[in-house]
Amino acid sequence: MATILLCGVDLFFRGKLEALLPGHRLVTVDHTDDPDLVICDISRIEPEEVADTYPDVPILGYTNHTDTSGLRAAHAAGFDQVLAKSAFVERVQEIIVELLP
Repeated sequence: MATILLCGVDLFFRGKLEALLPGHRLVTVDHTDDPDLVICDISRIEPEEVADTYPDVPILGYTNHTDTSGLRAAHAAGFDQVLAKSAFVERVQEIIVELLP
């Protein structure tokens, strides 16, 4: 079971993630445990700030496919994976397996 930190993820999408990722513990930024993985809604956070805060933790980001500047910013910040939201929902389980130790 991995601890996954959610940054900028709205409540509706968090519910979807909980259904897609049973067995993992999803926490928010006000939680004190060190995460095994960070998942970010790129449109609601500053990619560089998240990357700087969690330099040794894999970071997975998603946003709307039309948010090309957000996708570029997350890539530039060093996120491990950056996807359009639709692809993220389809592939989240396999990507988490790839990113977790």
